[in-house]
Amino acid sequence: MRCPFCSYEESKVIDSRPTDEGERIRRRRECLKCGKRFTTYEVIETVPVVVIKKDKSRETFDRNKLLNGLLRACEKRPVSLDTLEGIVDDIETKLQNSLDREVPSSQIGIYAMDRLKDVDEVAYIRFASVYRQFKDIGSFLEELDNLIKNRQDGEK
Repeated sequence: MRCPFCSYEESKVIDSRPTDEGERIRRRRECLKCGKRFTTYEVIETVPVVVIKKDKSRETFDRNKLLNGLLRACEKRPVSLDTLEGIVDDIETKLQNSLDREVPSSQIGIYAMDRLKDVDEVAYIRFASVYRQFKDIGSFLEELDNLIKNRQDGEK
């Protein structure tokens, strides 16, 4: 493992434990050259999920792309990084557990919007505006009306 500080290629493992989900292993390491400590996460290798994009091209699922999209939607909102990582973990687990190895990007967007709706409504609208590509203010207002209606139905 290459040290992020001095790029030396050898380090020793100080501590190793599974993460809360049990799908990753967190390792605390110390560089054998500079002595600085850093953390790595090992992920259990699985069969990759292929995302079918809107233009019908295909690429492997990249959790960082999803996380970055959620981060943009939650910018300047009171949503913790842990919450967003939890959403990405849940979506990734759902994709891995499905029998389909190819998933349309639209399905991933729906999963993300469903989760964001419960976390932060402003972030949900931001994400939906990019995901659904609102053409005009009318489609934007329609989505807001649906959100308000669903909230009122939930309070009854």
